Amino acid sequence: MLTLPKTIPDEWLEWYALTPAERLRESERLWAQYLAMGGSLDPEPDSQSPFYFPESASSRPVDGRSGLCVLRSGPVQP
Repeated sequence: MLTLPKTIPDEWLEWYALTPAERLRESERLWAQYLAMGGSLDPEPDSQSPFYFPESASSRPVDGRSGLCVLRSGPVQP
């Protein structure tokens, strides 16, 4: 059995109590929730990286969405 320091927060203890399969399922659930809230899997630009090219970096909307909006919801009338 693993002995843990007493300074670990309670929510971490709950995580450590899960089996590896339960942790995987919980991680999948959390990733799905993150993506549903507009999160992105795209990495943040790193200006310290030798592969960072500011001219090719595109600005993304703050909410993570495409920035497009629906102009009309009905059919176009001739």
